[in-house]
Amino acid sequence: MLLSEYPFPDFLGPIRARAEEFEKAHPEYRVTIRGCYYEELPAQVSAEALAGKPPTIASYYSGASQQAMDTVTQDGRPLFAPIAGLIGDRSEILGEPVILDDLIDACRDFYTIGGQVAAVPLTLSTMLLYSNKPMLRAAGIDAIPSTWDDLTAACAALSRLDGGPEHAVTWPVDGKLFQQAVAQQGGLFLDNENGRLARATTVDLTSPEVMAYVEWWRALAERGEYVYTGKFEDWLGNATTFAEGRVAFRVDSSFAINFMAADDTDTAVSLLPYNGAKAPAGNWIGGDALWVADGLDPVTRDGALAFIQYLNNPRNAAEWHKASGSTPATKGAVAVLESEGWFDAHPVHRVATEQLERTTREPGSSVPVFPGSHGIQTAIMAAMEDVLVRGADPLARFTRATAEAQKALDHYNATCLGDGPRDPEWLVVGT
Repeated sequence: MLLSEYPFPDFLGPIRARAEEFEKAHPEYRVTIRGCYYEELPAQVSAEALAGKPPTIASYYSGASQQAMDTVTQDGRPLFAPIAGLIGDRSEILGEPVILDDLIDACRDFYTIGGQVAAVPLTLSTMLLYSNKPMLRAAGIDAIPSTWDDLTAACAALSRLDGGPEHAVTWPVDGKLFQQAVAQQGGLFLDNENGRLARATTVDLTSPEVMAYVEWWRALAERGEYVYTGKFEDWLGNATTFAEGRVAFRVDSSFAINFMAADDTDTAVSLLPYNGAKAPAGNWIGGDALWVADGLDPVTRDGALAFIQYLNNPRNAAEWHKASGSTPATKGAVAVLESEGWFDAHPVHRVATEQLERTTREPGSSVPVFPGSHGIQTAIMAAMEDVLVRGADPLARFTRATAEAQKALDHYNATCLGDGPRDPEWLVVGT
């Protein structure tokens, strides 16, 4: 199996330990784990598939689900099959209980594509708000902001504070945050219910949900309360600005919790503020998921499926959360962590689960399955930078971005559905 690697120490170590346990319980199997940087994995899997030696299991970043579905074998067949179809109506495989029905709702919905659960999460994350509590107390802010209006008011209070931070809040210019903001409002980027009923063919970056987010963000920047660190996807700059006390708020992934000091009582971790004009509907989901190759012989297929269930049984999933910071993907894992008192002792680790529990399970509550995700994300980020830095009119600029994103989507679909050679750009991971 080929698994995504991230720049975290010994990231795959716990997975290798589970593999050794699985082999002892099922001595007829050997689990070979290879790592590949997550942005390079789609290209690696495609190359191996076209050479006739594809991995049995591969983990794809959440934003690369369409790339997984578009990866083909030597004879042009889809490499992967939906895991729900491979499992069928079985409740256990090689004695390992099937966990599909135990996936938390937001996670199950996110990986349900074309009416079936396509893959099972290995890691899971979402976006949260991080706050400097001493700064908030100094500014007389009694409650952590829960809506955009709350955050606006808190930023204004911080701007009036003598000796306060240079700015109030920061987050990167990153397509993931647009997905989060639009999902919170229940909006859609793509046709076919965000590409979940069928392959998406049209994109719209000027929806009311997108424009509400852009206008709110622009207003914070114009008042000097939001600070842009100067480049796309600058998560390090975002964290550094907060750590150096130059802002009181930052938005970051739930994975950032694992890099906070255990005794950091000066930082609050909370649900991400939402547009108070609408009840919160859903969230962006990060991390990666395990996809299983189609056409395997029954023995290999069932070994692969059983190992995935073993990795995600309640006990192992709970331990993976503790080791990696990955948000628990199953209700059973959440129950184990609660029964052990883990969340009582580490309440910040409960916040991401609470965030993901805020879902209406309607079409817009799950972020898109983006064909040509890299081109679409680049169009979004370039447009927002023009609004923030160059004073571009939001609607006009995002209308232009829609045309750019549509061109990227059309090109991606054409290269994957056409008879000719594929443009290598289809393998570029868009975050």
